[in-house]
Amino acid sequence: MLRQRLDEIAKSHGCVGFGVTTADGFADVAETMETRAAEGLSADLPFTYTDTEVATDVRRTHPWAERIVAVAHPYVPGTAATDSTEPGTMRIARFAETDHYVGLRAAVEAIAAALDAHGHRSAVFADDSRLVDRAAAVRAGIGWWGKSTMVLVPGSGPWVLLGSVVTDADLPVDQPMRRSCGTCVACMPACPTGAIVAPGVLDASRCLAYWLQTAGVIPENLREAVGDRLYGCDDCITACPPGHRVLEQSIDLPLRPQILDILGTDDQTLLRRYAHFYLPGRRPRILRRNALVVAGNDGSPQLRDVVIGYLGHPDWLLRAHAAWSAARFVGSVTDAALDRAHAAERDTRVRDELELAIGLR
Repeated sequence: MLRQRLDEIAKSHGCVGFGVTTADGFADVAETMETRAAEGLSADLPFTYTDTEVATDVRRTHPWAERIVAVAHPYVPGTAATDSTEPGTMRIARFAETDHYVGLRAAVEAIAAALDAHGHRSAVFADDSRLVDRAAAVRAGIGWWGKSTMVLVPGSGPWVLLGSVVTDADLPVDQPMRRSCGTCVACMPACPTGAIVAPGVLDASRCLAYWLQTAGVIPENLREAVGDRLYGCDDCITACPPGHRVLEQSIDLPLRPQILDILGTDDQTLLRRYAHFYLPGRRPRILRRNALVVAGNDGSPQLRDVVIGYLGHPDWLLRAHAAWSAARFVGSVTDAALDRAHAAERDTRVRDELELAIGLR
């Protein structure tokens, strides 16, 4: 039986969830996404919000689709990269410590190859804006939609990556799982900015993971909350009880990245090192912007001169965040540097930041 063979392939590639659902559109999810956008809760999220009609109906891009084969691939998060508090270093969210998608991609590609070998059409979706993979996973019975908005899988909790294969094969379908978070709300108070405003409702305009991957200026009222985060935030899923057994299996990873290293390394090296990160326009300025905010929160004396140096950087975005960061270093050297930068600055966006910084002195 083809369905059983696909299940076996998924398991052989380490998947902890496998299910099949119809390729019918997710009308309820589309309505919810449109409501979130209208209420401003989606901020300027790209990805599936770029075209919600496409993302919630695979037949708009694959009109021949009959079924969606959904899988969940687990990843074991690291410890050293997240749990250290060494000054001058930064935190990377557990989902981005390495390219955890390698295993998921191998699984869905193997499933697609098996379908092709049986004479069926297939298309792979992994981290793809053309499909709300969480909706497919829930309807295929892999897990349930948690209050954090993540899909929770029995035995793995939220520590999974989701992928799908769309096919014209008429496979037997699964039913959604009859489970929920019950009375648990651990994820909600764990969010450092209160971005989970109601069970299952995320205000992206408050979400640190959103801002640390988004082009432009990080709002001033969120910069302290950034803390030591270079990229991403997974506090809500770290707090999720169904995933605690996975955390107990955490593996040791190299020490966290150094602030000075990010601020002093050339673009090409950063792009190679963090090739698996989503960076708008593939520009490492986002990493430097984030590192400047972390530097201000860190406050280690050895960071001061580098931050001051960024007040004269050619990139306005980095000058703007350097202004906020520099204001966190007390002393006449910093005061003089901010005054000089303000006198020389012509970009109104940066001048506003400098005036704010000087006002905080």
